[in-house]
Amino acid sequence: MPITIRPASADDALRVVEVYVDSWNAGFVGLMPPIALDEGRVARWAGELAEGNWWVAEYDGVVAGLVGVGPSRDPLDPQLGELDTIGVDPTYWRTGIGTALMHKALDELAAGYPEAILWTLADYDRGQRFYASTGWQPDGNTRDNGHQVSYRFTFSWNHT
Repeated sequence: MPITIRPASADDALRVVEVYVDSWNAGFVGLMPPIALDEGRVARWAGELAEGNWWVAEYDGVVAGLVGVGPSRDPLDPQLGELDTIGVDPTYWRTGIGTALMHKALDELAAGYPEAILWTLADYDRGQRFYASTGWQPDGNTRDNGHQVSYRFTFSWNHT
């Protein structure tokens, strides 16, 4: 089945939250407390998705992943983009959906920024391997008492 990437909308909120919660709970076992799907989380995501800069990946007509980008929030820097969130339903891990979403995010970030940042858990080996495999490099910065580390991507070359 081909993967389709399309802009997300507020109508996608319930499924996006399902993907987000499932990917969080499966990916962060032992690293972060589990989270739950609830009406408040769905409402917050509906608002986020309505603002743009979010995309979903569909596989066989089912939303299987999401990605969002925007300006860097930490540090605040108008010349620095940020990979906000990327998540894939664990049912679809290792199918190419995460890579397709990352390429979309990098395309969008490259259109507006010379460089981008992402923050991830310091002990999240699976995520760090994925980021490295898609061209991100650790930059040595930490926050949250060392619990999070940042990666950078410089858009000097075409990443595809």
